[in-house]
Amino acid sequence: MLIFPAIDIYEGRVVRLEKGDYARMTVYGEDPVAKAAEFAQSGAEWLHLVDLEGARTGDTPNLPVIARIAAETGMKTEVGGGIRSEETVRRYLDAGVSRVILGTAAVRQPRFLADMINRYGERIAVGADIRDGYVAVSGWTEQAELSCEDFFRRICDFGGSTVICTDISRDGMLGGANRGLYRDLMREFQVDIIASGGVSSLEDVKALAEMDMYGAILGRALYEGRVDLAEAVRLADKLSKERK
Repeated sequence: MLIFPAIDIYEGRVVRLEKGDYARMTVYGEDPVAKAAEFAQSGAEWLHLVDLEGARTGDTPNLPVIARIAAETGMKTEVGGGIRSEETVRRYLDAGVSRVILGTAAVRQPRFLADMINRYGERIAVGADIRDGYVAVSGWTEQAELSCEDFFRRICDFGGSTVICTDISRDGMLGGANRGLYRDLMREFQVDIIASGGVSSLEDVKALAEMDMYGAILGRALYEGRVDLAEAVRLADKLSKERK
């Protein structure tokens, strides 16, 4: 299982939200590039990046700093937040990002999702942000009339390969991952799932790795010292190798 340390960027700073609420934002640093370098030194191969301003507006205000992270750290990067056109997809990929995450656009524009998967393949991931069994969009500010299961079915039908699935109720709350949700989704759908939201201990990492999850995102737990990234990477790698 891969460990994805997360950097959420707002106005060029490293921040975290609670349950996706912009009014409940904590600033953890002024330099996202330095934070990314720190994560690279801990052994992480991938980095999960979110442009929180872009998630609201559909623009790419933090593209310059994201391009610097991709260029200067040598890490593989996935980026989400306001990616709602092919032009934006291409801007990120041309900037050195490994794959882009479609969220709101994947929900509201199914044909666009299908086209992007067809054109860019594994460089497209889908963000499935779940609240009360339904998908949330526009930086989690709106609820769509689309169930989690129906959205996953759509992604699989279109040939999607990677889904970042976030339980919004647990995001930033350090309450543990929703293991039951991920276990059910893995049983029903043949797609690589990255667990997000509430992953807050090595026990969470162990449990998810033993479920054969593709990946897990660590955010606030890293910033508040509850999980040592290097230890989490080693544990996930060890358990994954043991299961092969």
